[in-house]
Amino acid sequence: MKVKRLGWMGTRTREFDRMNAFYRDVLGLDVLSVDASSGRFQLQDGTEVHVYGPLDPHHDFFAEGPVVAFEVDDFAAARARLLAAGIAFIYPEPQCAAGRIWQHFRAPDGNVYELIGDAQAIPTVSAIT
Repeated sequence: MKVKRLGWMGTRTREFDRMNAFYRDVLGLDVLSVDASSGRFQLQDGTEVHVYGPLDPHHDFFAEGPVVAFEVDDFAAARARLLAAGIAFIYPEPQCAAGRIWQHFRAPDGNVYELIGDAQAIPTVSAIT
């Protein structure tokens, strides 16, 4: 298992509108979408940056700080390695969408991080659970 790069960043904030404006107007990130609960932006290398506001029901396990994803070459191996090290995942099963597979975990520092990889490289999601 190798960590290839930081593959994603997200944050949950009470300053939702101001952070959307910061990413869009100050940093000049490309806007993928903005709605009442989330803003999705993209860096030039394709890395996505998400901001979640108080109306987002899916990321309440995030503290008010950035959550970064470690993109790995072998998701199943990386997940197994974290489990063997006693790392606790936030939810029991990985999630998949648009050819990507990911799962959030709490690291020894108490912060939330994420593993992310290529779901197409895994025969079935059940093969890793």
